[in-house]
Amino acid sequence: MSDLQRILNVASRIRRERLAGIRLKIMMPILLLFLPGMAWGFSDPNIVLPGGHRPDTAMEVLFYASLGVVFGATMCAVLMAFDGVSKDRASGMLEVRLAQPMPRRHQATALILGHAQSILLPVYALLAVAVVLVRLRMGEWPTAGELLVYSASTGLIVLWYTLFALLASTSAREQGTAIAFGIGVWFFFTFLWALVTTMVAYASGVAVGEANDPAWVALEGLLDLLSPNGVYHHLLETQLPTVDRGVAAWQSWLAALLWTIVPWWALHRRMERLVP
Repeated sequence: MSDLQRILNVASRIRRERLAGIRLKIMMPILLLFLPGMAWGFSDPNIVLPGGHRPDTAMEVLFYASLGVVFGATMCAVLMAFDGVSKDRASGMLEVRLAQPMPRRHQATALILGHAQSILLPVYALLAVAVVLVRLRMGEWPTAGELLVYSASTGLIVLWYTLFALLASTSAREQGTAIAFGIGVWFFFTFLWALVTTMVAYASGVAVGEANDPAWVALEGLLDLLSPNGVYHHLLETQLPTVDRGVAAWQSWLAALLWTIVPWWALHRRMERLVP
């Protein structure tokens, strides 16, 4: 059996365990509310957003509905993967797994793939439902390019939070500590990042929250490259020609690449040095 087959087999076992577990069943109502639910709400022909704006295209609706991905899918990714390592460490199984004739870096890759797939499968299924709802309510399909970017961007942000949760799991000896660290990272980027942006703007002498101020828009766009949620929105904005926050598409994709490679490399390094 090749190394790739071993990795895929371990990932498949993890995926089956997670998909059959009670945890996903608890999360499904949350995902239903945040993914198809928000798409249904934002595709209402009579909706008026703050500032009097109305979404005109299917991609605009999906962009606003991406808040459901940021709040719902990423949280589910953290809750799905926070005990990927800490659970085996607490039960004594980690020492057995690490002693198997399979390189630790391959075990780390299998952990990433298995946990990411376990949340991406239901997320992609519900996103497909969301796209159909947008079509039914607006009479318009997103283009193939828009769907590709939307799907790839959503897959990346779920992968990033899976990596954060697994890193927390390798660093904590107790499951409670692992989930606290994972949720803390999620809370920081989801709720507190706006405070970081505000503090930097204040220190730079930029008027805070002025949507029509080019300096504020440029600063916010630049700082969003340092946040996984911000990079996710930048990727989606590449499909919205009316949105320009001073960040080129290549910068957004480069930031996405770094947000993927650095945590992936860090998790592999951590697994190589892990002591059960």
